[in-house]
Amino acid sequence: MTRDSKRVLLSWSSGKDSAWTLHELRERPEFEVVGMLTTFNETADRVAMHAVRRQLAEMQAASAGLPLIAVQLPWPCPNDVYERAIGRALDDASDTLNIETVAFGDLYLEDVRQYREQQMASLDITPIFPIWHLPTDELAVRMIDAGLRAIVTCVDPRQCPHEFCGRKFDHEFLRDLPDHVDPCGENGEFHTFAYAGPMFSEAIGVTLGDIVERDGFVFADLLPAGNH
Repeated sequence: MTRDSKRVLLSWSSGKDSAWTLHELRERPEFEVVGMLTTFNETADRVAMHAVRRQLAEMQAASAGLPLIAVQLPWPCPNDVYERAIGRALDDASDTLNIETVAFGDLYLEDVRQYREQQMASLDITPIFPIWHLPTDELAVRMIDAGLRAIVTCVDPRQCPHEFCGRKFDHEFLRDLPDHVDPCGENGEFHTFAYAGPMFSEAIGVTLGDIVERDGFVFADLLPAGNH
């Protein structure tokens, strides 16, 4: 960090791409990450899409040494409701954390980036994309080699075999992936929960619970170590 470092709020999904984005930002002195923003399904009390329990997301934030800003969303959640909730959360973060920009861990989906840019422009906030256009095959290997550890929490069985749900994101996982599946799951083929790596002060103890099918997706229920 430098005296002129920009204060960054990180959009945090609980997965490997968010975790690696945090690592990348901390390697760049022009940025200071001051908080993590996570959306939760208020009915299930889990991270939206990834279905990770709130307690595990809170453990990630504690190990990263950052405050977690929780955005409660109904399910189902219309887009206008989502945008209002995000807008309120960012207004609060601007006041309490004095943020100057919001970072996203998107890799190459142009429509997603354009949507985020439009949303942030309406809130007068500058978005940044620290890992944008990094080759996903190389990036996946780099993450693993650097010590990032993650578990697959959600699989879209229309794109990726359901047997991959609950597996560790490691070199063996990458070798087994069908050729049509992006190594980082950027097309929504799978989502992960990051439990260790250079962005954390200590590993998050986690155990694998039930694997269930719901709403067309396959989910692995992860629990804090020692819970059943």
